[in-house]
Amino acid sequence: MVDGGVPFPMLTDAGGKIGEVYGVYDEAAGVDIRGRFIIDPNFVIRAMEVLTPEVGRNPNELVRQIKAFQHVEETGEVTPSGWEPGDPTLTPGPDLVGRVWEAWQP
Repeated sequence: MVDGGVPFPMLTDAGGKIGEVYGVYDEAAGVDIRGRFIIDPNFVIRAMEVLTPEVGRNPNELVRQIKAFQHVEETGEVTPSGWEPGDPTLTPGPDLVGRVWEAWQP
């Protein structure tokens, strides 16, 4: 764990340079809007969330999503909404198209 108990790297963007690249820099206010990006080891953005400053982000949901992306990468399975480690998953394929809710029973 790093300082603050967050088990993954986080950064700040005091000059707004990164925020400009990701489209979350508010030039008039001189700050980044609340943006969060999950970037995989191949530098592909897998998820993003942008909120205006008056609404906070949910760190528990962020950690859940990171765990889900890791599970998908390790197994090839897919995870439904709200999935937590140990919950049922699905194996993607043509026979699953249009039948997700029949196949997935929590």
